[in-house]
This record gives sequence, C-alpha cells and structure tokens, in this order.
Amino acid sequence: SVLVLLVLVAALASGLALALLPRAPVNRFCTAPNNKTGFLCDDRVTCVPASWVCDRVSNCRNGEDEQEQLCGDLPHSLPGHLVFYCSNPRSWVYADQRCNGMNECGDCSDETWSLAACPPCGQEWWSCSPVHFEFCSCIPGSLCRDGVQHCQDWSDEFVC
Repeated sequence: SVLVLLVLVAALASGLALALLPRAPVNRFCTAPNNKTGFLCDDRVTCVPASWVCDRVSNCRNGEDEQEQLCGDLPHSLPGHLVFYCSNPRSWVYADQRCNGMNECGDCSDETWSLAACPPCGQEWWSCSPVHFEFCSCIPGSLCRDGVQHCQDWSDEFVC
C-alpha cells in the first residue's frame, strides 16, 4: 500500500508539474473564405474573417474572438496577422480589408501603395482612375455601363 501511495503521489506531482509549464501560444492564423486572412477559433476548425474579430458579435463557439484580452487595446492587442497599418501610422484596417477594392485607409494605401502589395484588378473589377474616393485604382465591374461616370476617362461607360 505504501508503494501504491508513492506511485499516486508521483503521478500527482508529475501532473502538477506539467500543468505549471508555460504553454506555447496558440497559432490563430487561418485562411477564411475568399482566401482572406482569418482568426482560428479554439475548436481549431472555425476560421473567422479578420474583420469579424472584436466586432461585438461572437463568431467562435466559446466567444474567444471577442475576449477582452484580444479586444482590449485595438489594434495593439490583436495578433499581427489580423492588422494592416495604413500609410498614416495612426490608421489601420483589418488584414482582410487590404486589397478588397475599397479605400478603407482614406488615402488608398490599403489598395495601391507598395505597402499593400495588391495584385492587379480582379476579374470582376475594371482598372481606371476612379472619380469617387470610395475606390482607388479599380471599380467593381457592376458599375460598368450603368450611365454614371465612375472613371475619370469615362472608360467605365464606353469601354468596360
């Protein structure tokens, strides 16, 4: 019985020692739908688009995408892969908003500057110099030939 007691104590001590070891940080990077940067939930299956993190809506089963530790000091408390810093160092957008065709930074640094490293306009976009500040160097193809000028050279009405 002493031997059994010693084995039990040793097992408990080992378990306690393992529990006290520092745990490696969980890698939260994943690729969300449409090839966008995402946040991996604790279930290791659900991938939440970056811009859904800290939006006050729980998208992970346990709500880890809305925890204070993650959302307490935006953008500094977010994992680096979820953040894109605009050319103005005080401005940032979620990583999945970079290269989406929309001017979230206000100066197009999330769409056209070398910092963003965006590919050319996609298949559903038309390349031009837009007249609306909402777009940077591409407009959605759905705006082509709609009777409204969206490109400085009117190519959205006569060419695309």
